Amino acid sequence: MSDEVIWHCLRHNHCSFMAKIETGLFCRNPYNATGICNRSSCPFANSRYATIRDHDGIFYLYMKTAERAHLPNKLWERVKLPRNYEQAMEVIKKHLEHWPELLVHKIKQRLTKMTQYRIRMRRLQLKVREKIMTVPRRKTQRDLQRLEKAEKAAQLEKSIERELIERLRKGVYGGEIHNVPLKQFDTILDMEKDELAPEIEEEEEGEIEYVEGADIEMDEMEDMEDFEGFGG
Repeated sequence: MSDEVIWHCLRHNHCSFMAKIETGLFCRNPYNATGICNRSSCPFANSRYATIRDHDGIFYLYMKTAERAHLPNKLWERVKLPRNYEQAMEVIKKHLEHWPELLVHKIKQRLTKMTQYRIRMRRLQLKVREKIMTVPRRKTQRDLQRLEKAEKAAQLEKSIERELIERLRKGVYGGEIHNVPLKQFDTILDMEKDELAPEIEEEEEGEIEYVEGADIEMDEMEDMEDFEGFGG
């Protein structure tokens, strides 16, 4: 089948690689050298075609000729390109020496663009960037619900403590308390003890005090008499 017939069928009937947008027609075929859907760039409508593809950071030159059209498994000839830009250009010139100048020019432009974006990719990998992690929607809603329940429980405990303090101050319970949460009640009792505890003044070292003689106990007096007898 001739190239013109293939292009007529693809252009006017249906092509699964064609993408129509407002700016024009584009091609999603990985072997397309320009990404544009036209007669000169279509890899199906040209029996003699060449392009460059990237495999894990390594560039390969793909070439298709009419002599291998009857062998689909050997349709494309692949040549590995050097990482050096100038050496890769020399390999392209060598293998595409007698090819159409327009196609050779497109291949060189494609190599230039792919070399530039490979350099940008290396620079971006060296930069430290924040990693964006996706959070499941159900997990987020579950965490929010738990947080709301915890806040309500905390507010309830605080309101119980305030109510108990008010009732204790008013003497509502009298001498007995029943069915009151022990944790809140013990906390309130500790607070009441801290408020009623007298402040103990620390005695300063070297301070002189005067006390009455009646404060001396009888045992101390007997000890003093024994000491006087021992001296006599």
